[in-house]
Amino acid sequence: MSNLWRTKPLGQLLAEADESEKGLKKTLSAGALVALGIGAIIGAGLFSITGMAAANHAGPGIMISFVIAAIGCAFAGLCYAEFASMIPVAGSAYTYSYATMGEFIAWIIGWDLVLEYAVGAATVASSWSGYLGKLLANFGMALPENLMTTPFDGGLINLPAVFIVSIMSLVLIKGTSESAWVNNAIVVMKVAIVLIFIFVGLKYIRPENLTPLVPENTGKFGEFGWSGIIRAAAIVFFAYIGFDAVSTAAQETKNPKKAMPIGIMGSLLICTVLYIVFAYVMVGVVHYSKFTSGSAGDHLAPVAIAIENMGDIVNGKVIPAYPWLNTTIIIAILLGYASVILVMLMGQSRVFYSMSKDGLLPKVFSEVHQRFRTPFKSNIFFMILVSAFAAFIPGRVVGEMTSIGTLFAFILVCVGVLVMRKTQPDAPRAFKTPLVPLIPVLGILVCFGMMAFLPFDTWIRLVAWMMLGLDIYLFRGIKNSFLGKQNGTTDDPKNYRITAISGFGLTLLLVVLTYLHHSNVDVNDEGLLYFSLFMIVFHTFYYGYYLLKGKK
Repeated sequence: MSNLWRTKPLGQLLAEADESEKGLKKTLSAGALVALGIGAIIGAGLFSITGMAAANHAGPGIMISFVIAAIGCAFAGLCYAEFASMIPVAGSAYTYSYATMGEFIAWIIGWDLVLEYAVGAATVASSWSGYLGKLLANFGMALPENLMTTPFDGGLINLPAVFIVSIMSLVLIKGTSESAWVNNAIVVMKVAIVLIFIFVGLKYIRPENLTPLVPENTGKFGEFGWSGIIRAAAIVFFAYIGFDAVSTAAQETKNPKKAMPIGIMGSLLICTVLYIVFAYVMVGVVHYSKFTSGSAGDHLAPVAIAIENMGDIVNGKVIPAYPWLNTTIIIAILLGYASVILVMLMGQSRVFYSMSKDGLLPKVFSEVHQRFRTPFKSNIFFMILVSAFAAFIPGRVVGEMTSIGTLFAFILVCVGVLVMRKTQPDAPRAFKTPLVPLIPVLGILVCFGMMAFLPFDTWIRLVAWMMLGLDIYLFRGIKNSFLGKQNGTTDDPKNYRITAISGFGLTLLLVVLTYLHHSNVDVNDEGLLYFSLFMIVFHTFYYGYYLLKGKK
């Protein structure tokens, strides 16, 4: 059998979880995991994406969008909890896929998680920089514009984005317990601000802003109506990605079999309730259409717009009752974004740690600091990579990219539970997903349903990203796989042939998506078109070479 489909034995995974002098330090409790999840969930999505999704897609129905997204997360979260209690090893969905569906699928999901964590962290860092500029302006200070703007936007470098990524990376290098302490402090402060916003805003809700709950569709798919609500659910899904990052810390948890389910489902439940009430207040105090009025910077600060409309109407104009809240909210956003970046960078380094331990990536990513016992070289690598991305690439990377990658990961985790129940029904499970196969199947359907409502250009970027991942796996991963070396199958031509055929399948999918996207007369995106054509032509030859290699 080709090692592409060989699974990593459960006993081997559990042995890797045992603490040793060279292993990761076990310091996290269930409470710390809940705080870790809240720290990632409450942040970028709540403070920026909510307003855009309401204004462009769902209107007051954004509350329903949050419910739909939460349902998908709950199904996937129950599956995550079962895996995390069975396999308390760093690596999240990558590790679970390796145990259930084999190395090839594990590589795909591991590469997909880079899209979720690293790209997501860079995007949040860019937005953090913008809010820092607003905070400084409130105090009559300002950094030079060219030091807060990327070259593509007429500046030199986004220096604040580099600063926050570097600080969070250094905190991670120092140690996970120290990271958790910093995160706990941030979580307490920003949850307090969220609650203040809710309680202050409740008395200024105007019923007319909530009617109709589901605005009539404009005639275009995804713009209001129920299609708009579901598309908004897929967009705001970005706001929920924190709870799966909790599972990447399984190897550093004191009692993962009990703490993991509590951490995952606890953080998800708390944040879902806060999100729905928060969205209710936002769209209740101000009409959803105003969230896209004003400058582009205002579009990223819907909470500030809502606060400006919390007050009595005098001569047709709202007089803000609590103007001081704007500065406080900006501080909360900065803290929230910082904790999101912290957890994303932590999740990314732990995924690469696991992939490196399996030989699929260079061993430098699994080297642990002798004193701090953290994967410090992996942290340094992503500090540089994410900083560079945030410093020189505009922060207009939309949340859909992170959402689609996360949804794909959730689908594979749900599939993994079904496979593991079939192949290893007697394996010890401290927590069992209820109503199997119903819950995993519903998780698959809900997550894929949200993916299907995302635009074609988001799918194009996802497929292109996965093709790049196959390039690396063909070039390096197959021949360096420890599992393949153990089984003597690294040189098996089937490995190259199967991977190359999969690459051709993705190339064909990219052709179809490119045609569907650019056949729309309203689409004018020549850059994406040329990029897609280059990817198609290059990979036709690249995968052809490895297909021939696999036939020898």
